[in-house]
Amino acid sequence: MLMRTDPFRDLDRLSQQLLGLTGTTTRPSVMAMDAWRDGEQFYAEFDVPGVDPDTIDLEVERNVLTIKAERPSMDEGGSRELLAAERPRGVFTRQLILGDNLDTEHIDAQYDGGVLRLRVPVAEQAKSRKVLINTGEAKGPQAINA
Repeated sequence: MLMRTDPFRDLDRLSQQLLGLTGTTTRPSVMAMDAWRDGEQFYAEFDVPGVDPDTIDLEVERNVLTIKAERPSMDEGGSRELLAAERPRGVFTRQLILGDNLDTEHIDAQYDGGVLRLRVPVAEQAKSRKVLINTGEAKGPQAINA
């Protein structure tokens, strides 16, 4: 038999249930995220363990990226007796406002081991480039870094 010995975890779980903080379509739960830039790529990872990849929905509107996933609730029918329910269930959502310097037309998404990983390249117009300067001398244009 499973024994619960952490009263703080039970209190937290109970308060979430009483206040309606579990994920529903009208009040979704937030998913944990890490984000970083590595060279000319932007990365974001979202923790969504136990989620069926078919329930993950990614949508980009202008520069707002919306991630939505759902972990279904446990069926409480039959002879099943629920002893603990600590993992959040329901709808999870997260919105990111992406800068204009990212190429939202070429987002790559991978789901592996309960982690959704997004890779967004930096847009061509935002990349560093050299600018030619005319000096007025007879030598011609010179390149400098911008």
